[in-house]
Amino acid sequence: MGQGQADIAMQLLHECARNGEWMCLKNLHLVTAWLPVLEKELNSLQPHQDFRLWMTAEVHSQFPTILLQSSLKITFEAPPGIKKNLQRTYDAWPPEFIAKGGNVVRSQAFFALAWFHAVCQERRNYIPQLECEGIGHTCVLYLQGWTKFYEYSTADLRAAADIIDRLFTDQREVPWEFVHGLLENAIYGGRVDNNCDMSVLHSYLVQYFDKSLLAGSSSRGRGKRLAPGVSMPSSCHYGDYQDVIEALHEDDRPAYFGLPANIERSAQRIISGQVIGQLKVLMRSEAAAEKFDRETWSTELSPILNLWKKLNQFQRYDLENGTFSDTHFLAETIKLRRQASQLLQQRIAAPSDQADKPIISFIQLERFSSVKLVQNVHQSLAALSRVIRGTSLLTSDVQTLAKSLLRQETPGGWQSMWEGPEDPMQYLRALVARAMAIQGWAERAEAGTLLRDVLDLSELFHPDTFLNALRQQTARDLRCPMDSLKFVSSWKGSISGAKLAVKIGGLMLEGCSFNGSRLSENQRDSPSVCIVPNFTVAWIDSKGADPYPEEEVIQLPLYFSADRDRIVNQVKVPCGGNQDQWVQCGAALFLKSQ
Repeated sequence: MGQGQADIAMQLLHECARNGEWMCLKNLHLVTAWLPVLEKELNSLQPHQDFRLWMTAEVHSQFPTILLQSSLKITFEAPPGIKKNLQRTYDAWPPEFIAKGGNVVRSQAFFALAWFHAVCQERRNYIPQLECEGIGHTCVLYLQGWTKFYEYSTADLRAAADIIDRLFTDQREVPWEFVHGLLENAIYGGRVDNNCDMSVLHSYLVQYFDKSLLAGSSSRGRGKRLAPGVSMPSSCHYGDYQDVIEALHEDDRPAYFGLPANIERSAQRIISGQVIGQLKVLMRSEAAAEKFDRETWSTELSPILNLWKKLNQFQRYDLENGTFSDTHFLAETIKLRRQASQLLQQRIAAPSDQADKPIISFIQLERFSSVKLVQNVHQSLAALSRVIRGTSLLTSDVQTLAKSLLRQETPGGWQSMWEGPEDPMQYLRALVARAMAIQGWAERAEAGTLLRDVLDLSELFHPDTFLNALRQQTARDLRCPMDSLKFVSSWKGSISGAKLAVKIGGLMLEGCSFNGSRLSENQRDSPSVCIVPNFTVAWIDSKGADPYPEEEVIQLPLYFSADRDRIVNQVKVPCGGNQDQWVQCGAALFLKSQ
């Protein structure tokens, strides 16, 4: 199915039903829009008693539920693991194909291809919280593999095998760079749409399809390994490669993929977060969200309203009518109390554009946005409280707000102003923490001491914009185009050629460890994340000298959170060499959660 064969299929369906024959419809996931028509025809048929209809389909969320429930279901899923994957590949390749021409390098190249294909497919077991819909199965997965589920298939393997087979038709030296290019840019890489994933794919290709590894029976290739504990056979005998496959562990070792040994800790963190999320789903009150019940709303929503009161620590403040006098806002000093009071009371004006000071303009805008968001959240919760207490009428806006909160979801109106945590309780805590921190940023900026302190980017709503403002101000101070600047980082102190340098602290690292000098591998008992030592960043002229030699650094992505969904910037971290190792382990930086 899927090639305009619906009419032919319907005609054959009636013939088979009338004659008592068997029929098979394949790939129904490609024609989900046509399936209701098929379902209607099946219900109207009066088939022969010997008639049978077989249907095959991949998992698809739009597959009709009634058709699925009225069928006898058989599910097939290939056994997981690199060992099983290699066994399937070598079952499809006959011994004559592996030993063709008696060329050892050719046989090794096909084993390298089979290994590469298995690693690409099985690394999909290490992607962020994939949910397999359609058959009621949920896969709890990890964080440090691919960023999404790429549909690598046997068709990719066949295409790559055909390329390698053609390269060995003559006795010339194989251009492995040509193999890298085709597999990276056309076959396997053609499915990849993420730069970090493309870097991982490229590192695998360079590692597996290398002339020092695929050296036949010469001494140059001896001792070379595809992965820890996996040596490349130096023969073209089919059985030798099968022996290597049989010797593999049934359960995949993280080292096969270049992943850290403590990835299980990341799994435990993900699983615990998922369990908490599922428990919160069970706590949702769907019925209460659909209709107004004052007593139910008061019971269900009082934790959020009380949290907001506690976060603000109001004195003589009535959330019901929105009146307040002298307030405390997470206050331990009179100075902080005065700042906090402004968040709710002050009519702060939109920031003026200071063209010569982009950093000051950014901080003023960040402060304005934080005050506006805090006041917006306060007003919406105050309106909700008045409705619950019976002093105000229920409006559509309050109904929408309550519906989201009763479902343990952050209201869309809040998220439109700042895309924070999905849980409303976490959202309020993070909002207050950032709002107060930004007040401190604004004061230090006005006093001219901001860039002398160690800055925590997680305290900002838009940390990526701050780095861009730093770039703009540097370009203006140097009187040069922004495109002529590059972003550099150093753990050695000052940066040569930097007009404006900023000290950054509080970043988290996952996938490996870092002591300020170079990256190191995680052990099984290592923490899943570690704190990165404070360092200096700056924008300098693109022709200027980098703090570290290019071959001794790895460019790691800096994400907003451990979910790795949004990127802030790229940071060069000293690694001591062997960049592919750190690319494959899924190393990444992210801002700490508030």
